[in-house]
Amino acid sequence: MSTSTYKVSGMTCSGCAGKVKTEISKVAGVSSVDVELATGQVTVTSDGPLDDAEIRDVVEEVGYEVVAG
Repeated sequence: MSTSTYKVSGMTCSGCAGKVKTEISKVAGVSSVDVELATGQVTVTSDGPLDDAEIRDVVEEVGYEVVAG
């Protein structure tokens, strides 16, 4: 198991968080996604290491942005 955490900007409501969670959940190997709307923190648990660029692309496709730190 591997866990990665991302900071996502632009999420303003539970619908936004749900959209991000749903799309990241579709990435191969992802077993769970936890979105903390208040902080923008997205924690992804997967079977193995994730491709950060793929997660970034998925987030951007639904209209949000992965930001550093």
